Amino acid sequence: SIAEVGGQELVKHGKIAFVDLAGSERLKDSKSEGGMVKETANINRSLFMLGKVIATLAEGKAGTTHVPYRDSKLTKLLMDSLGGSS
Repeated sequence: SIAEVGGQELVKHGKIAFVDLAGSERLKDSKSEGGMVKETANINRSLFMLGKVIATLAEGKAGTTHVPYRDSKLTKLLMDSLGGSS
């Protein structure tokens, strides 16, 4: 949106991220084969890392604890939405 403040234009930008979190899958139950085994493992790893990032942020020790945003593509993509910086 654009607003005028003190004679100057103030432009506000927003960002939205749609992420299909797919759900944690047990390899045995998913009946994955071949390349799907690797994909299932990567989904589970990303979800695990997302949980780890959220848990670290929930501890409330902002700035004193390393938050592992860069440990997966998912958490790196969601870093801005989770309120973090590298």
